Amino acid sequence: MKKLSFIFGVMALAAGAQTPSAKSIPRSADGKPDLSGIWQSGGVSLYGEPAAQPATTAAAPPPRQTAPYQEWTLAKVKEFNDGLAKADPIAHCFLPGVPRITTMPMPLEIMQKPGRVVILYEAFHAFRIIPTNGGKHPDDLDPTFMGDSVAHWDGDTLVVDVTGFNDKTWLDGRGHFHSDQLHVVERYRRTPDNTIALEVKMEDPKVMTGPWTINMTLRHPPRADRVMEYECLENNQDVPHLVGPDPKGSAK
Repeated sequence: MKKLSFIFGVMALAAGAQTPSAKSIPRSADGKPDLSGIWQSGGVSLYGEPAAQPATTAAAPPPRQTAPYQEWTLAKVKEFNDGLAKADPIAHCFLPGVPRITTMPMPLEIMQKPGRVVILYEAFHAFRIIPTNGGKHPDDLDPTFMGDSVAHWDGDTLVVDVTGFNDKTWLDGRGHFHSDQLHVVERYRRTPDNTIALEVKMEDPKVMTGPWTINMTLRHPPRADRVMEYECLENNQDVPHLVGPDPKGSAK
């Protein structure tokens, strides 16, 4: 009997080791996964430029797809890319927009409360106040750089729906522009290895032929306990010296 008990005990331990328990994910007072804390995507853009990142046991995200742009937009993307430095909206201190702001090489802080999540970005002093009660977007949205965000919980995943954008930001640092019809859905999932797996799906019927989905991992950055001051001056004296032609307008 003792031998059988020992065998069953070993089997139970092995099963527990192979399947991480959902209880190992930190949870807030209302039982939802706790996304609170200081996070950073590691300074990796949508195209995955190398950057030093803390070690993690998380599986590597799948290869990112190429943005499915309509034929007429390709010349415009190339024009922006050829004049990358001058054409980039953030060189002119415009807010980066969503999802690009999450790929910036600066930390962000997520503050989670019952019924809402607040994200404070070190980059450009940006912030988002996101209701999580499953509400809808207002009918009379004014186009903005960061769009309007509403969210709901899908099990242990926070799903954020973002719309109401202007056309003055890029989706990444490679000239991939969008129109005012951009629609973004972010899915934040807390993992047992102390990271956040973030999936972002972007759709824009004016410039894309279909959805573009990218994945990234948010980690706790080393030696960061709060977001710091960031300054981008509107009269940036470097802009006239940047290489490339001036931008020639946004998406129509």
